[in-house]
Amino acid sequence: MGNDLLCGLLALSLLGAGAAAAQQPMSAIDWLSESVATPAPLPPPPEPEVAPDALPSEVTVTVLGQPTPDATGVLPPAVSGLPRDLWGLGRRDEIAAAVAGARADALPATRALLITLLLAETEPPADSRGDGRLLLARVDKLLELGALEEAAALIEAAGRGSGAPAAELFRRSVDVAMLTGTEDSACAAMRAAPNLAPTFPARIFCLARAGDWNAAALTLRTAQALGHVGPAEDAILSRFLDPDLYEGDAPPELPSPMTPLVWRLLEAIGEGTPTSGLPLAFAHADLRDNAGWRAQIEAAERLARGGVLDPNALLGIYAARLPAASGGVWDRVEAFQRIEMAVNAGDPGAVAASLPRAWAQMAAGELEVPFAALFAERLIRLELPPDARALAFRVLLLSPLAEKAALGHSPADETEAFLAGLARGDLGGIRAPDSLARAIAPAFTDPDPGEELSALLAEDRLGEAVLGAIERIERGVTGDLRGVTEGLSLLRQAGLESAARRAALELMILERRG
Repeated sequence: MGNDLLCGLLALSLLGAGAAAAQQPMSAIDWLSESVATPAPLPPPPEPEVAPDALPSEVTVTVLGQPTPDATGVLPPAVSGLPRDLWGLGRRDEIAAAVAGARADALPATRALLITLLLAETEPPADSRGDGRLLLARVDKLLELGALEEAAALIEAAGRGSGAPAAELFRRSVDVAMLTGTEDSACAAMRAAPNLAPTFPARIFCLARAGDWNAAALTLRTAQALGHVGPAEDAILSRFLDPDLYEGDAPPELPSPMTPLVWRLLEAIGEGTPTSGLPLAFAHADLRDNAGWRAQIEAAERLARGGVLDPNALLGIYAARLPAASGGVWDRVEAFQRIEMAVNAGDPGAVAASLPRAWAQMAAGELEVPFAALFAERLIRLELPPDARALAFRVLLLSPLAEKAALGHSPADETEAFLAGLARGDLGGIRAPDSLARAIAPAFTDPDPGEELSALLAEDRLGEAVLGAIERIERGVTGDLRGVTEGLSLLRQAGLESAARRAALELMILERRG
């Protein structure tokens, strides 16, 4: 009788959660777990009265004193380099759409600038409301970029304020926890927040993690009785709770898209799915200690390539032990360890001998910028033989020491002279050596962002202009040289000089052209 009563109460409590979850809007990223039910949205405000005349009128209304989670950020202007009125007169929905559509997958400099923009502390757009739509768009873009630590920081900052969309933010924090091995804290937070209704799979997972397998099994039976789990989900949850019953059976059908919660359930039943074919955010799961060394290396390389892993973390994984084999990733590990030993020893001859192979391996993995960040401080102090100086100079130009390296370098040809001029931000009297350089040069001699980006600046919509500049620079990688000129010009006019120089140097040095 007690179990029947408990089952009935559980069914009633979760029935509303299941219905609400079915109504919740799709995220900009389709792999979010349905971990908590989202309350039904409030009805739209009444239509305004018809104007008494036909004169055009466009008024933005903001309720004074209303919480505006869209203002949430973690980088103050002094750190981000972006003004507090970044969004200016832009409209919230248009800005959110621009954020959702932003791409920065070719150059580390534009990707870093995009992440900075997403994290910046700013005034909210004038028409922001309490639903946090722009905040959610920023968090989702960080998740899409694989920047889980940054997304978690933004979610935490939003949680400290009032008016944030709690359920939508929490379900994202649960996914971050699933992929970073902190799922117990997410389950504890779920239990401590009665206003968040957990969905069946999340409740079952958390009950089992807490050791309450009987309650987890009862919850699954309730979900089955109410028809709130599909066949694929049911098969995975049933195996999770009682794997012995399915010993020898074929693996369960994999859902599409894979979510972090389902990924963790599959891992728990011994049917873990490789993260290499999943969105970048999933690679964080392979950094945990229970992953094999090769899986850790490949995940760290993916994340470092995406600009969302500290280069020192990559170094630690590369240096963990001696390579177990040769070929592929093991050749990169071996080359990295050799150059690290040579640089640590301060031996110019050994560095000159090992640098070309290490650079070739890093370039093959598109890891040149993390490599430069790791070795620049030590490389710049070495007196290398002439045949190694040209390569070392390019490595330094991809690091934070680019300007210092340029000031202390005597260019060997016009390409080096152009690169040194970019690092200094001064191309006066320097000849552009090729077509790409000829597209870059005007941005540093006579900046012209073009009609569209200039119009955004004139309309006090700097944030959207910066997003447009990033998109144009990225297009330049595939041959749109006019986009290169306009994008770099906009960054310089917006005061983002360092980002403009880094992007220009990467365009010239990295082999990213399509």
